[in-house]
Amino acid sequence: QVTLVESGGGLVQPGGSLRLSCAASVDTRYALGWYRQAPGKQRELVASMRSDGRRSYADYVKGRFIISRDNAKNTIYLQMNSLKPEDTADYYCSLTRYGITYWGQGTQVTVSS
Repeated sequence: QVTLVESGGGLVQPGGSLRLSCAASVDTRYALGWYRQAPGKQRELVASMRSDGRRSYADYVKGRFIISRDNAKNTIYLQMNSLKPEDTADYYCSLTRYGITYWGQGTQVTVSS
């Protein structure tokens, strides 16, 4: 059984930063991802990391967000800088192992003055 628990969301002003964490119950040396879903919109991929460590980002967060992992702590991170109101959403981490994708419960991020 794989469980993922996100934390670190909250209210932040435009231009501010937040770091989301995702604690995994298993080794994090798998394909990882952060997604977000705004009200009334579909869930979209924000950032991903392959098992070999290669990262990719959606165009709208490139240069602002960084995905990382700490294998010793089985934790995945999303550092979010220069936040914009349009970044407001529920953020979910994912881990894909042996062809199965697992999801966390989500953490809410609100960017507003």
